[in-house]
Amino acid sequence: MEISKDKTLLDRLGIWASSLCALHCLLLPILIPLIPFVGASFFAQNWFERSILSLSMLIGFWALFSGFYRYHRQLYPLYSLVLGGLIYWNKDMFGDSYEPFTIAVGALLIVGAHIVNLKLCQSCQDCDSGCASS
Repeated sequence: MEISKDKTLLDRLGIWASSLCALHCLLLPILIPLIPFVGASFFAQNWFERSILSLSMLIGFWALFSGFYRYHRQLYPLYSLVLGGLIYWNKDMFGDSYEPFTIAVGALLIVGAHIVNLKLCQSCQDCDSGCASS
């Protein structure tokens, strides 16, 4: 059983999108003074952050459900994705001073879910009878 290129592409795209989202949120406080000079005030808007996170979560669900049904039948990558998304969505739950840490934890859980999914799918590639049946 060979892992398709589009399957690994989805996980890699999910890792990339989640990482960009985290980078955006972590660097935004540093870049806020520069935003008016570039005419890019939408980067600081809450709707923009939520849109990026929503896109990242959609890609994540698509990639992880695909890996679940085609290869490994393990749910814990999905749990990590959901938990990371919830933490990330509620990044200000501990106050503004802890927001960067909350963002980092959420992003690490999302990126970790994709990495675990990739590893599980690759390990199933080594199975003769397929991991879904074991």
